[in-house]
Amino acid sequence: MGLFDSINKMKNTANQALNNAAGGSKTMEIAIPELPETLEQFKALPQASLSNPFDTAAMTVLALCFYPQDSELCFSMLEYLRGPRPLSPYDKSFIKDRFRDADYVPRSYFKGATPQNDYQPSQPYAIKVAENPYSYANENYAKLFVFSGGADNPREITMRLAKDGKWYLWEQFILVGIRQPESENPWA
Repeated sequence: MGLFDSINKMKNTANQALNNAAGGSKTMEIAIPELPETLEQFKALPQASLSNPFDTAAMTVLALCFYPQDSELCFSMLEYLRGPRPLSPYDKSFIKDRFRDADYVPRSYFKGATPQNDYQPSQPYAIKVAENPYSYANENYAKLFVFSGGADNPREITMRLAKDGKWYLWEQFILVGIRQPESENPWA
Protein backbone atom coordinates (compact mmCIF):
# COMPACT_ATOMS: atom_id res chain seq x y z
CA MET A 1 0.00 0.00 0.00
CA GLY A 2 1.43 3.37 -1.06
CA LEU A 3 1.81 6.40 1.13
CA PHE A 4 -1.29 8.19 -0.19
CA ASP A 5 -3.46 5.18 -1.04
CA SER A 6 -5.44 5.46 2.20
CA ILE A 7 -6.09 9.17 1.54
CA ASN A 8 -7.36 8.42 -1.97
CA LYS A 9 -9.57 5.65 -0.58
CA MET A 10 -11.06 8.07 2.00
CA LYS A 11 -11.54 10.70 -0.71
CA ASN A 12 -13.36 8.19 -2.93
CA THR A 13 -15.61 7.18 -0.02
CA ALA A 14 -16.43 10.85 0.69
CA ASN A 15 -17.19 11.48 -2.99
CA GLN A 16 -19.45 8.42 -3.04
CA ALA A 17 -21.37 9.79 -0.03
CA LEU A 18 -21.79 13.17 -1.75
CA ASN A 19 -22.98 11.50 -4.92
CA ASN A 20 -25.52 9.50 -2.94
CA ALA A 21 -26.77 12.69 -1.29
CA ALA A 22 -27.00 14.53 -4.58
CA GLY A 23 -28.38 11.76 -6.73
CA GLY A 24 -30.55 9.94 -4.19
CA SER A 25 -33.69 8.01 -4.71
CA LYS A 26 -35.66 10.67 -6.53
CA THR A 27 -34.90 13.97 -8.24
CA MET A 28 -37.59 16.33 -9.46
CA GLU A 29 -37.46 19.49 -11.47
CA ILE A 30 -40.18 21.75 -10.08
CA ALA A 31 -41.45 24.15 -12.74
CA ILE A 32 -42.74 27.55 -11.67
CA PRO A 33 -45.24 28.49 -14.40
CA GLU A 34 -45.35 32.19 -13.59
CA LEU A 35 -43.46 34.34 -11.10
CA PRO A 36 -45.89 35.86 -8.61
CA GLU A 37 -46.00 39.55 -7.75
CA THR A 38 -48.17 39.31 -4.63
CA LEU A 39 -48.72 36.95 -1.72
CA GLU A 40 -52.08 35.96 -3.19
CA GLN A 41 -50.45 35.00 -6.51
CA PHE A 42 -47.79 33.08 -4.57
CA LYS A 43 -50.49 31.12 -2.72
CA ALA A 44 -52.28 30.45 -6.03
CA LEU A 45 -49.30 28.60 -7.55
CA PRO A 46 -49.87 24.83 -7.89
CA GLN A 47 -46.93 24.13 -5.56
CA ALA A 48 -48.46 26.29 -2.80
CA SER A 49 -50.72 23.40 -1.78
CA LEU A 50 -47.58 22.07 0.00
CA SER A 51 -48.82 18.54 -0.67
CA ASN A 52 -45.28 17.18 -0.95
CA PRO A 53 -41.88 18.26 0.38
CA PHE A 54 -40.45 18.85 -3.10
CA ASP A 55 -42.98 21.62 -3.76
CA THR A 56 -42.32 23.24 -0.38
CA ALA A 57 -38.57 23.23 -1.03
CA ALA A 58 -39.05 24.93 -4.41
CA MET A 59 -41.45 27.48 -2.94
CA THR A 60 -38.86 28.31 -0.26
CA VAL A 61 -36.31 29.21 -2.93
CA LEU A 62 -38.89 31.32 -4.75
CA ALA A 63 -39.91 33.18 -1.56
CA LEU A 64 -36.30 34.05 -0.71
CA CYS A 65 -35.79 35.54 -4.18
CA PHE A 66 -38.18 38.35 -3.21
CA TYR A 67 -36.10 39.64 -0.29
CA PRO A 68 -33.92 42.12 -2.24
CA GLN A 69 -36.91 43.94 -3.75
CA ASP A 70 -39.51 43.50 -0.97
CA SER A 71 -38.40 42.02 2.35
CA GLU A 72 -41.90 42.16 3.87
CA LEU A 73 -43.35 40.18 0.95
CA CYS A 74 -40.55 37.64 1.35
CA PHE A 75 -41.31 37.30 5.07
CA SER A 76 -45.05 36.91 4.36
CA MET A 77 -44.31 34.14 1.87
CA LEU A 78 -42.01 32.40 4.34
CA GLU A 79 -44.66 32.72 7.09
CA TYR A 80 -47.10 30.95 4.77
CA LEU A 81 -44.56 28.19 4.09
CA ARG A 82 -43.83 27.76 7.80
CA GLY A 83 -47.51 27.24 8.64
CA PRO A 84 -48.18 27.24 12.37
CA ARG A 85 -44.59 28.26 13.20
CA PRO A 86 -44.08 31.99 12.52
CA LEU A 87 -40.75 33.63 11.80
CA SER A 88 -39.00 34.91 14.90
CA PRO A 89 -37.14 38.23 15.04
CA TYR A 90 -33.95 36.12 15.00
CA ASP A 91 -35.07 34.37 11.77
CA LYS A 92 -35.70 37.73 10.10
CA SER A 93 -32.39 39.12 11.29
CA PHE A 94 -30.56 36.02 10.01
CA ILE A 95 -32.12 36.39 6.57
CA LYS A 96 -31.37 40.12 6.48
CA ASP A 97 -27.74 39.39 7.36
CA ARG A 98 -27.41 36.81 4.57
CA PHE A 99 -28.53 39.34 1.99
CA ARG A 100 -26.10 42.02 3.12
CA ASP A 101 -23.43 41.03 0.57
CA ALA A 102 -25.07 38.68 -1.92
CA ASP A 103 -28.61 39.11 -3.23
CA TYR A 104 -28.01 36.58 -6.01
CA VAL A 105 -27.81 33.42 -3.86
CA PRO A 106 -31.49 32.35 -4.07
CA ARG A 107 -31.56 32.98 -7.84
CA SER A 108 -28.67 30.53 -8.22
CA TYR A 109 -31.04 27.63 -7.47
CA PHE A 110 -33.03 28.20 -10.65
CA LYS A 111 -32.18 26.19 -13.73
CA GLY A 112 -29.72 27.99 -15.99
CA ALA A 113 -28.51 30.48 -13.36
CA THR A 114 -24.70 30.46 -13.26
CA PRO A 115 -21.88 32.84 -12.33
CA GLN A 116 -21.23 33.38 -16.05
CA ASN A 117 -24.70 34.90 -16.65
CA ASP A 118 -24.86 36.71 -13.27
CA TYR A 119 -27.37 34.12 -12.03
CA GLN A 120 -30.11 34.96 -14.48
CA PRO A 121 -32.34 31.87 -14.65
CA SER A 122 -33.53 30.41 -17.90
CA GLN A 123 -37.20 30.10 -18.75
CA PRO A 124 -39.36 28.24 -18.05
CA TYR A 125 -38.36 28.73 -14.42
CA ALA A 126 -37.44 25.47 -12.67
CA ILE A 127 -35.69 24.29 -9.50
CA LYS A 128 -34.03 20.89 -9.18
CA VAL A 129 -34.80 19.14 -5.86
CA ALA A 130 -33.53 15.72 -4.76
CA GLU A 131 -33.96 13.27 -1.94
CA ASN A 132 -31.48 10.67 -0.77
CA PRO A 133 -31.84 7.38 1.12
CA TYR A 134 -31.73 9.28 4.43
CA SER A 135 -34.16 12.07 3.54
CA TYR A 136 -36.95 10.56 5.63
CA ALA A 137 -34.84 9.15 8.49
CA ASN A 138 -36.83 11.13 11.07
CA GLU A 139 -40.56 10.53 11.16
CA ASN A 140 -42.64 13.40 9.73
CA TYR A 141 -39.56 15.22 8.45
CA ALA A 142 -38.08 15.37 4.95
CA LYS A 143 -34.54 16.60 4.31
CA LEU A 144 -34.22 17.47 0.63
CA PHE A 145 -31.47 19.05 -1.44
CA VAL A 146 -31.58 21.88 -3.98
CA PHE A 147 -28.95 22.45 -6.62
CA SER A 148 -27.20 25.78 -7.21
CA GLY A 149 -25.40 26.87 -10.37
CA GLY A 150 -22.81 28.50 -8.10
CA ALA A 151 -22.01 25.62 -5.73
CA ASP A 152 -20.43 22.22 -6.14
CA ASN A 153 -22.80 20.49 -3.73
CA PRO A 154 -26.56 20.72 -3.26
CA ARG A 155 -27.92 22.59 -0.23
CA GLU A 156 -30.35 21.32 2.37
CA ILE A 157 -33.95 22.28 3.13
CA THR A 158 -35.97 20.42 5.78
CA MET A 159 -39.75 20.21 5.82
CA ARG A 160 -42.11 18.89 8.49
CA LEU A 161 -45.39 17.10 7.87
CA ALA A 162 -48.25 18.61 9.89
CA LYS A 163 -51.57 17.11 10.97
CA ASP A 164 -53.29 18.85 8.05
CA GLY A 165 -51.23 16.74 5.61
CA LYS A 166 -49.13 19.67 4.38
CA TRP A 167 -45.34 19.80 4.29
CA TYR A 168 -44.22 23.02 5.97
CA LEU A 169 -40.78 24.61 5.89
CA TRP A 170 -38.86 23.64 9.01
CA GLU A 171 -35.36 24.97 8.27
CA GLN A 172 -33.25 25.95 5.31
CA PHE A 173 -29.52 26.05 4.71
CA ILE A 174 -29.52 27.60 1.27
CA LEU A 175 -28.46 31.18 2.03
CA VAL A 176 -24.78 30.26 2.19
CA GLY A 177 -21.85 31.42 0.12
CA ILE A 178 -21.55 30.51 -3.54
CA ARG A 179 -19.29 31.66 -6.36
CA GLN A 180 -19.59 35.37 -7.18
CA PRO A 181 -21.23 36.44 -10.42
CA GLU A 182 -18.57 37.14 -13.02
CA SER A 183 -19.61 40.81 -13.16
CA GLU A 184 -18.65 41.18 -9.45
CA ASN A 185 -15.59 38.92 -9.49
CA PRO A 186 -12.34 40.81 -10.19
CA TRP A 187 -10.58 37.48 -10.84
CA ALA A 188 -13.02 36.11 -13.40
